[in-house]
Amino acid sequence: MPEPKKIRKILAGIFGVIALLIIAGVIYLLIVSRTNPPAVSDKTALSWQRTEPGPGFYTLKNNWFRKSKSGLFELYVEGQPFERGVVNGKLTEELIRLQEDYFNEQINRMVPSRFYRHFLKYVIGWFNRDLDKHITEEDKEEIYGISTSASEKYNYIGNNYQRILNYHAAHDIGHALQNLALVGCTSFGTWGSRSADSSMIIGRNFDFYVGDHFSENKIVSFENPADGFKFMSVTWAGFIGVVSGMNEKGLTVTINAAKSDIPSGSATPVSLVAREILQYAGNISEAMAIAKKRKMFVSESFLIGSAEDGRAVIIEKTPDSVGLYDPGKNEIICANHFQSNQLKELKSNRIQIRQSASDYRYQRVRELLDATDKNTLQQTVRILRDRRGMENTDIGLGNEKAINQLIAHHSIIFEPQKKQVWVSTGPWQLGEFVCYDLNKVFSLKGMKSNKEISDSSLNIPADSFLLTDQYRHFLDFRRYKKELSEGIEVNPDSLIVSNPNFYQSYQLAGNEMFKKKLYKTAEQYYRIALSKEIATKNEENDIRRQIDRCEERLR
Repeated sequence: MPEPKKIRKILAGIFGVIALLIIAGVIYLLIVSRTNPPAVSDKTALSWQRTEPGPGFYTLKNNWFRKSKSGLFELYVEGQPFERGVVNGKLTEELIRLQEDYFNEQINRMVPSRFYRHFLKYVIGWFNRDLDKHITEEDKEEIYGISTSASEKYNYIGNNYQRILNYHAAHDIGHALQNLALVGCTSFGTWGSRSADSSMIIGRNFDFYVGDHFSENKIVSFENPADGFKFMSVTWAGFIGVVSGMNEKGLTVTINAAKSDIPSGSATPVSLVAREILQYAGNISEAMAIAKKRKMFVSESFLIGSAEDGRAVIIEKTPDSVGLYDPGKNEIICANHFQSNQLKELKSNRIQIRQSASDYRYQRVRELLDATDKNTLQQTVRILRDRRGMENTDIGLGNEKAINQLIAHHSIIFEPQKKQVWVSTGPWQLGEFVCYDLNKVFSLKGMKSNKEISDSSLNIPADSFLLTDQYRHFLDFRRYKKELSEGIEVNPDSLIVSNPNFYQSYQLAGNEMFKKKLYKTAEQYYRIALSKEIATKNEENDIRRQIDRCEERLR
């Protein structure tokens, strides 16, 4: 048998080799994940300075940034890509830094371990090592321009350009890794015989949730690029991608996540594909051509409304294939599953329909549309704000099966032929919908004095639900959930009273009783939860497993 001294020497050698491999691996990851900014020949814009003609109103040449009375921020930028990015960054600098604070605050909450966060940094760096090869030079230059105004305090994550570039892929990676747990958007449209005045109406809820702060500073952005079409989108500081938008030709784009496998490598972020469509497509055919030529991280549906074509379709795309869903009638509905002949039979899509909340929301939109002969702007708002389940049943507030899950970053309505758009104000889609006329905004040609640019006569009032006890109770429910996540004890009866028809109220109450080893009471709560409308099959299975654990401990 080897002597202890010799064994220690052998072990020291093994650990030394392991340490060297780890160090070499980290160095390799740092090298391969390093992303250099694009070469820009003219950086004159970096010397430009914004002015503040009035409190909170900033201008830089013809570009401007302001906060409207509605609470929405409004931004106009024009010119070449790098110039647009620099100007965007200089005008919105405070929000860019605030938004990155919020983003990292949420990451820290989701991943409390500092060691694990650093580990994830290298994993994401490896994953995104070729990201810039899948992004157009124009987009890279604009992102580079914005990054010059980002904070230096997050340089331990990566340089400014690297971070802002990678944030454009966060939606894609998050939606794959979270398996759509926080992404459940709904959109629909009517035109011709299904609209009261035959005009196209498209509505959508962007239910992408990464913390309350993330949704606070929405920007309604109007962009006038040197190449391509002028367009508007609803966005956030530091982000040039598009999740909801319309261009001057009356072409609209909204994105809805579909079920995806964990990506195996980098590709073009979904929001930048949507951005390219909005900037360079004037009709459905041109939008399809752009979608086909881009390889994506994840699976996504693009609902495209076209004033030129007089109809809407859904371009469905996976990392490997593309499909087109044309309803062949004057209405269209999009949730989080595929409908095209090319993709609807995918195994992953069948699982999505069977196990997620997507099909339920789809059927609820269908039910509400069928209840009216002719759709109107007001009816579209009512559908987007709908909190109930099939046949108007109360399924609890915040249920993922509801069209209005009370988590929306924004809700938006387009009338493409009229070049008009309505953007929701907080909270979620319950506040006033503010109307913008693209023709009027783009005809301003710069703005030297602070003034409202929305058409207030066409604004849609806030939901009266905000004045009810039920809404106040829901705010209590959200507060209780937050306290539970922070380890603060909450009375189960208070939790249930705050949202009595929501399965999650009873699930959370059961979890609290389980922690206290009150297994009989916990089991009772779990069984009540099973009697409610549960959003997903996975959540139902989790509750059933908890019941089994209770029964095991009661034997």
